[in-house]
Amino acid sequence: MTEATTQAAERIAELRNQLDAHNYRYYVLDEPSVPDAEYDRLFNELKALEGQYPQLITPDSPTQRVGGTALSAFGSVRHEVPMLSLGNAFEDADLREFDRRVSEGLDLPVNDLFGAGAAVEYSCEPKLDGLAVSLLYESGVLVRGATRGDGSTGEDISANVRTVRNIPLKLQGTGWPAVLEVRGEVFMSKAGFEALNVRQAESGGKTFANPRNAAAGSLRQLDPKITASRPLEFCCYGVGCVQGELPDSQVGMLQALKGWGVPISRELKLARGVEECLAYYRDIGERRSTLAYEIDGVVFKVNSLASQRELGFRAREPRWAIAHKFPASEELTELLDVEFQVGRTGAVTPVARLKPVKVAGVTVSNATLHNMDEVARLGLMIGDTVIIRRAGDVIPQVMQVVTERRPADARPVLIPEQCPVCGSQVERTQLVKRSKGKETLSEGAVYRCVGRLACGAQLKQAIIHFVSRRAMDIEGLGEKSVEQLVDEGLVGSPADLYTLQFEQIVGLEGFAELSSNNLLAAIADSKRPSLARFVYALGIPDVGEETAKTLARSLGSLARIQRALPEVLTWLPDIGAEVAYEIHNFFDDDHNRTVIALLLERGVEPQEEGELHAEFAASVTLAALLAKLDIAFIAATGAKNLAEKAGSLDAVIALSQDWLELSVMKGLNEKAKQSLREFFANPQNTERARAMEAQLAEFGMHWASEKKVVEGLPLAGQTWVLTGALEIMSRDVAKEKLEGLGAKVAGSVSVKTTCVVAGPGAGSKLAKASELGVRVLDEVEFVSMLAGHGIQ
Repeated sequence: MTEATTQAAERIAELRNQLDAHNYRYYVLDEPSVPDAEYDRLFNELKALEGQYPQLITPDSPTQRVGGTALSAFGSVRHEVPMLSLGNAFEDADLREFDRRVSEGLDLPVNDLFGAGAAVEYSCEPKLDGLAVSLLYESGVLVRGATRGDGSTGEDISANVRTVRNIPLKLQGTGWPAVLEVRGEVFMSKAGFEALNVRQAESGGKTFANPRNAAAGSLRQLDPKITASRPLEFCCYGVGCVQGELPDSQVGMLQALKGWGVPISRELKLARGVEECLAYYRDIGERRSTLAYEIDGVVFKVNSLASQRELGFRAREPRWAIAHKFPASEELTELLDVEFQVGRTGAVTPVARLKPVKVAGVTVSNATLHNMDEVARLGLMIGDTVIIRRAGDVIPQVMQVVTERRPADARPVLIPEQCPVCGSQVERTQLVKRSKGKETLSEGAVYRCVGRLACGAQLKQAIIHFVSRRAMDIEGLGEKSVEQLVDEGLVGSPADLYTLQFEQIVGLEGFAELSSNNLLAAIADSKRPSLARFVYALGIPDVGEETAKTLARSLGSLARIQRALPEVLTWLPDIGAEVAYEIHNFFDDDHNRTVIALLLERGVEPQEEGELHAEFAASVTLAALLAKLDIAFIAATGAKNLAEKAGSLDAVIALSQDWLELSVMKGLNEKAKQSLREFFANPQNTERARAMEAQLAEFGMHWASEKKVVEGLPLAGQTWVLTGALEIMSRDVAKEKLEGLGAKVAGSVSVKTTCVVAGPGAGSKLAKASELGVRVLDEVEFVSMLAGHGIQ
């Protein structure tokens, strides 16, 4: 390196440090240290030196924000830690209920209305209306940016995030983790949004409806130079993947990030207890219009990171955070018409067509009506003036009819008798309810086209669902491709995907030789899904991913799931009677059975567990069966007494008809005895009970062997509790292994607790275990115990 180059390198390093420091003071501390003209002078000097010595340009230089070559498409990024969405609170009562759940989950006394009990600390910050992004720093240098996407996989927008002025290309100071994934919101200020729209209008370009759309559209430009020209800002709200140490609280962690040059909310506060959270919410709400940016609510997070780990997650959201939304904006408009859409399950749903109106900055011309019961509740007629609200500031919804403005020619909203897509009959669903031994039918809220897969709308939507990422995950089959396959008559059911030939695909729009071969390979690769994925892919009404996992984990095989009676299905966690009947009716349908048989015949092999889940097997007892029958005046205790007295279903039926022996039986009152007698005097009830028993026996369970099944498991009858952050395996995996050994996994410690597994950050549950003298294992000891039982 020549002397001139050495001097240039030293000056370049000096200029970068000065500019980074000025950026930090301007964007993070809000304390500008030099006038804009001085900043520009330093920036231009750096740019000139790098132009003279291009070999000295580095990716973290402030000059590299201007944007590079346009991309042809975004790559994909798999999030190591999923970017989950937040649950919502719309009323004060919702936030108090969230606080109650948090307190219970942490084994704290639950606050009452008068403020008694332990108060949880929460971090509080406004919920910015922008686009969630992930920024990955390695050794303090920004190496990747990604969108949230579906939470598991996002788009690689590294070139674009580098153009956002307040995103540090290199972290300040020292002490940051070797790998640090920063998460936050890219947004546009109100002033920046207005200025952008003025420029767009002057240049004849597209104007944006609101700052959020402007931010999202700007960040997803294939040409980074366009992104660089937009007034985007970034605000951090948390972290994802981290390799290194961070403070042990939400607020402490954000303050550390601020010290490293990452912008955080200037409204960040710490609140103690739910009432302080509500006070913060009201204060921000009053100042909402004066803030420099749009917000749609406030986010509250449990401040202790150890408590966050202890609370964990539900299906798609953390249990330790919630977004308290502001009341939605409302406007008046006219209902021009009601049209009907057909979904993948055949549900015929009314959609309001409205006279376009701006609601919270967005032009609304359509709104959901949910179902015909909602239409009746509203008393809605075509031609009405209605109040429209963007529910949660997102989904347009008809809230109310202004009846005094109803025109004389207003028309009623009528459900079509024939499907608007295929012309098949439209029928109202029937709900079956059993209570006190009686079966009653009632009309459901949903109307369905009976055309099933003969209906083009249902067929297309069913296949789009079947091939989706969380279902069979067949890459290369988007909506347009599926529509082509159906319209060309190449696919009439999901099973037909597995008979497609190269010659049939290669001639379709968008398919060349390589893409056709790739699609066929993706179809072949999808033939061994997990049982849960396969069940979810079938598109059973009301069966989402979690319910599909419950069915697969509990019953263990597709054959059992297909044969399961509704009453047996209600034994499974979180499956109520209506969902149980939907599942049963789906598998009872001849067409659905044919499609499943063809899928299996054409090589699809769901990966089954084979055996019934131990927890399910242990829950099936004679007492539980009797309780499931809903015999009037016989609840859980009465059912247990009856099971202990009789010992078998046959004996219970015989006892119900032996009035003399029944009359002297203890543990049942006179009303319960009379009800038992009347229940089994009805042949239909007796037949139903025997059918349930027969199926359970077919599944490998019977009252005569139930004790053997349960007692054969090494941890049968024991109650275990998991607390703290497990590092070798997740708590869900640990729970599954314990249940496989017959243990019950509880959420709190009591005198009945057998053992507590405590990871780092264990708090109140560990303290309570010590207080009660309950056995405690660390994670290494726990893994060793599992190995002793042959479980890895």
